[in-house]
Amino acid sequence: MKMISPIFREIKDWIEFFIRYTPGKIGNYLRSFYYRYRSQNKFSNNRFETGFRLEYPKNVRLGSNSYFGLNCKIYACENSIVEIGRNVSFNSNVMINARGEGRIFIGKNVLIGPNVVIRSNNHNYENPNIPIINQGMSKGEIIIKDNVWISSNCVILPNCTIGEGSIVAAGAVVTKDIEPYSIVGGIPAKKIGIRRL
Repeated sequence: MKMISPIFREIKDWIEFFIRYTPGKIGNYLRSFYYRYRSQNKFSNNRFETGFRLEYPKNVRLGSNSYFGLNCKIYACENSIVEIGRNVSFNSNVMINARGEGRIFIGKNVLIGPNVVIRSNNHNYENPNIPIINQGMSKGEIIIKDNVWISSNCVILPNCTIGEGSIVAAGAVVTKDIEPYSIVGGIPAKKIGIRRL
């Protein structure tokens, strides 16, 4: 009986590898069908480019009319959840990571540039006498409101809310909340402008 579980896991890994890297319209169709079935989402008209990976799909909610570029990764686990609204665009190599105990919420009409990392929790490191790898993870949450643009190579750290209509400039590291309709940049990200209403 113990042997059956590793065999099924191996078969699932091979199936997902094939689905992940099948190119073209057939690949997109396979990814859409597979992840809709696995996550029990009712999304439609999404495009999943080659290399798209969705870990623990039953805890991921995807909206419709969205684009997921080459090699995008969305990671959840048993104790975490990822929710993504409709009409969202992820460029290549975006990583959404809610492993551990975390929640990531991304609203609708959001643009996310290439190589962006959004991670809802972090490694504990307070005790210098214990290796960091053995100290576990902290809980966290990230909320990205509607109509936000996150430019290329940004990092969004735990426990941040990015207000509606904001822009995060390329290469920024967001460590705290951003007011609605703000433009932020730098490390750590600070307000550098505001979008006039």
